Amino acid sequence: MTLFGSRTIGKTGVAVSSLGFGGAAIGNLYAEAGDDQVRECLHAAYDAGIRYFDTAPMYGHGLSEHRIGEALRQKPRDSFVLSTKVGRMLRPVPADAVGESIFPGCLPFACVFDYSYDAVMRSIEDSLQRLGFNRIDIVLLHDVEAATHGVEGAERYFHQAMAGGYRALDKLRSEGVIGAIGCGGNEWQAAERLARAGDFDCFLLAGRYTLLEQTSLDSFLPYCEQRNISVIIGGPYNTGILATGAVPGAYFDYAPAGPEVLDRVSRIEAICRDHDVPLAAAALQFPLHHPAVASVIPGSRSVGELDRNIATLACEIPDGLWADLKQAGLLRADAPVG
Repeated sequence: MTLFGSRTIGKTGVAVSSLGFGGAAIGNLYAEAGDDQVRECLHAAYDAGIRYFDTAPMYGHGLSEHRIGEALRQKPRDSFVLSTKVGRMLRPVPADAVGESIFPGCLPFACVFDYSYDAVMRSIEDSLQRLGFNRIDIVLLHDVEAATHGVEGAERYFHQAMAGGYRALDKLRSEGVIGAIGCGGNEWQAAERLARAGDFDCFLLAGRYTLLEQTSLDSFLPYCEQRNISVIIGGPYNTGILATGAVPGAYFDYAPAGPEVLDRVSRIEAICRDHDVPLAAAALQFPLHHPAVASVIPGSRSVGELDRNIATLACEIPDGLWADLKQAGLLRADAPVG
């Protein structure tokens, strides 16, 4: 399918490239990116062989979906896989009422949480119009977790999602409108609860199976492997530090990294240097060794960033690096590698 290889999502007929394209950055995550720059980046990703593109209404409050749709509409629709998310409806507001956002220069819409049946159906229709396509291959319930809603809110939205949004997605999947359904978020515990509550094909897990964190090996990833549920890894650099290294101001999980994280990354970097392997290469390739993982989707906002991700994935990593990380207690002994 592509030079990155093709991996099937669960028991479906949907196949994704092992290197995908995460769409948060082109929604202006943390910094604005120009339309021409983004368009060039998306075309370069496709031309390089990337065939899986992920987006969400949240990213730039619709901007990421618009940009991905505009670029990919020029490509044969059956040549790529597209995923988006539901759970945040976009409501038009005055431009000066958007408020502070992690997406500067976002479109004049506010995100409103709603995981009900009707809202999910409407959200998919809205996404189709922003994208300009008549189908979406994978649809994910977005952020049904305490990190987003707090403990009480997560409990309330879990029940709303399973009673409403999940039924909508299951219906559309059974009718062949959607190829695969799943959930996307930042908590593997919440993902596992959803996995055990419904019949999902995949989960997009951001930042929770990386060189810095492998607690999802406790039960979530083994359960996915057992049930033939695919996992898509977002945030493989933990929002920056595994790409930049332990430099001042490096970000970890959407905030400046603390001393403990900086120290751990420094020790990982030292072992990578011993093997002449860039830290980013180890970070990007590590998740793909797990049999449940179908794709890893770093974000790119420019051709330069894209080229670095592609070169990073192509870097050869000796088995000794993984062995040394485990020996130093910097990687779990049960993490699949090599």
